[in-house]
Amino acid sequence: MSESTENQGLIEIEGLTKRFGGFTAVDGVSFSVQRGEVVGFLGPNGAGKSTTMRMLAGFMLPSEGTARICGEDVVKRPVAAKRNLGFLPEGAPTYPEMSVADFLDFCARIRGFGGAERTRRVAEAMARTQLEGVRLQPIETLSKGFKRRVGLAQALLHSPPVLVLDEPTDGLDPNQKHEVRELIRAMAPEKAIIISTHILEEVAAVCTRAIVIARGRVLADATPAALVADGRSMEEVFRSLTLGAAA
Repeated sequence: MSESTENQGLIEIEGLTKRFGGFTAVDGVSFSVQRGEVVGFLGPNGAGKSTTMRMLAGFMLPSEGTARICGEDVVKRPVAAKRNLGFLPEGAPTYPEMSVADFLDFCARIRGFGGAERTRRVAEAMARTQLEGVRLQPIETLSKGFKRRVGLAQALLHSPPVLVLDEPTDGLDPNQKHEVRELIRAMAPEKAIIISTHILEEVAAVCTRAIVIARGRVLADATPAALVADGRSMEEVFRSLTLGAAA
């Protein structure tokens, strides 16, 4: 990590743009996230949230712009960047025929852990996401909510300073959502966290800051309290911003 990273942010995005033919999915997005911040990345379906997350995580090349994790460019130094990243993508984890324990053990080995350390990290990740009861089940037999928890466990097991979580509570019941939000709050002081979501209550529950995106462009970047300072609800602010972008 460079000496200036702490001042610049553990996550830095500058002019990030993604085009698919003549369609611009992400259009010049820029922001940074400091340690201790939990940023809600909000937008309607098709706003560009997941595309931005994939570029930040190094799973999709940008058409323009740069993204850095702990000072490491995700395109120029992808391995170094990903060492500092825990990423929960959309959808279920890969290798659905593997058991939960085997999948997490595989992820830990890929991360370079061995022996007792690998065993400890897998057990800790399962405990934090409450997966012990299904540890021997094939992932393909799990409910959507349990699959999301497996994905979250693999993102956490190497204790990264940066977490990028795409719809982390998707498919979870109310109690499970509460547990995941409590986990995020507990981890927040030592990490920079981005949560991509369309659930406005998620922002009020765990986020210190909210970025609203529509049609690939950032429309607002403020604390949740500042967004509703005029007495409107978060739903009203969100609707006003996104409908204005669509006009």
